[in-house]
Amino acid sequence: MDINESYDVIVVGGGAAGLSAALVLGRSRRSVLVIDAGEPRNASADHMHNYLGREGARPAELLADGREEVGRYGVEVRDGRVSTAARARGGFALGLADGSTVSARRLVLATGVVDVLPQVPGLEERFGRDVLHCPYCHGWEVAGLPLGVVASGPDCVERALLFRQWSEDVVILLNGRPAPQGEDAEKLAARGIRWVPGAIARVVVEDDAVTGVELADGGTVDRKALVVTTVPIPDTTLLDAVGGPDAPGVKVVGNAATPYGGVLASAADGVMAGTLLNHDLVQEDTAAAVAEHRKEAA
Repeated sequence: MDINESYDVIVVGGGAAGLSAALVLGRSRRSVLVIDAGEPRNASADHMHNYLGREGARPAELLADGREEVGRYGVEVRDGRVSTAARARGGFALGLADGSTVSARRLVLATGVVDVLPQVPGLEERFGRDVLHCPYCHGWEVAGLPLGVVASGPDCVERALLFRQWSEDVVILLNGRPAPQGEDAEKLAARGIRWVPGAIARVVVEDDAVTGVELADGGTVDRKALVVTTVPIPDTTLLDAVGGPDAPGVKVVGNAATPYGGVLASAADGVMAGTLLNHDLVQEDTAAAVAEHRKEAA
């Protein structure tokens, strides 16, 4: 295998988790390469929240600042995509989409997840704007507005009760699912949450804003924002290729490890991973130095 470049650590993914790991490692005087495909999970969101000190900042601003910061410590950030991964002598070999191969002693996988939405025409186009999945990320911004919870699983009651904290006008759009029964129906009634039967035909958008949904029977339900439950799907191709999450020398960080974590939690996860990997490398470096010392003393 023709290795073009070698590093102490390669970080796959340049989001909050990956860049935070790279920052710690760069400040630890490690040679670090970050390879980023440029597809952050929150790319469609205008702002991020609950990140102390950066409340309301644009996600792209955080990443741009992060790239500049890690660069101060010698970290190289490269736009690109990792196609293959394999264990190699002393670490890992990664094949890039441009045909080159790079190696590292340790590997950080910060590859995130892809959110799969309910199959309703128009939802995906508005996701991260007025189609929401996290009340703690976006609840304040839609407080007091008429909200519609798109039922796509058994958690729709819980979601409706949760978003009721931000709005007194919450409706569950059953989208063909059965109506709540028993205690669930009682809880919803007690909180003033109603439900609407019938399948959803499409999301209605006017002047670049959601105004509600159109039902399959031709009726409409006026709403200013919609709530969905997403299924976060990680791409485990690289992880599987190097032995899975418990394989030595590998750290899986951010949403790839904890799909429901926010930006701040992902950044903290990256910091911890960077710290642990540097400690691991210190032990390896020390063991090699001891072996050489003994050889010279013999």
